[in-house]
Amino acid sequence: MADDTATRDDAPPTTSKRADIVAEARAALGDAGGEVVGKSVTINKPLAEVFAYFRDFANLPSFMENVVSIDVRDDKLSHWVVKAPGGKTVEWNSRVTDEAKNHHIAWASEPGADVDNAGRIEFRNAGARGTVVTLNLVYDPPAGVVGKLIAKLFQREPAIQARRDLRRFKQLLETGEIATPAKNAREFEEMGL
Repeated sequence: MADDTATRDDAPPTTSKRADIVAEARAALGDAGGEVVGKSVTINKPLAEVFAYFRDFANLPSFMENVVSIDVRDDKLSHWVVKAPGGKTVEWNSRVTDEAKNHHIAWASEPGADVDNAGRIEFRNAGARGTVVTLNLVYDPPAGVVGKLIAKLFQREPAIQARRDLRRFKQLLETGEIATPAKNAREFEEMGL
């Protein structure tokens, strides 16, 4: 039997050792040169439960820190409002472009989006460990490199948020709550620190 490890790579595109994996992700996600984000997390819950929670897009603001709201318009279309640097928000309509129950969901923003983006989230059974969730996202930051740097400064950059949001998703599904330093931050504000 031939060893297929040289052709198989389960890593997200940004951490893959194979350049062709990154190129494939860009092409599959409809990228025209934007930033590629890839993150994974293992959630100790059954695959069907993890998929079902994520697929109900109205649930996403419960763990996506910068998502203000998601208005689910139908099974394929939703309207997103997301926090941006400087106390502003950005909006777009997102359409599900491909889906296989308990396996993956792919989407793309519709024309006119404040932030053009496309992505794919995959769910893979990890046996007794639960479910591996892998997010691949391509986005075109407003104002290009300058916009990306400003977003990073304000902790609103999608690569930072993807990692944090997946960690919160894991916490929420495994424990029923998300650990947050919000109370401590409020106390520091009251003390003027």
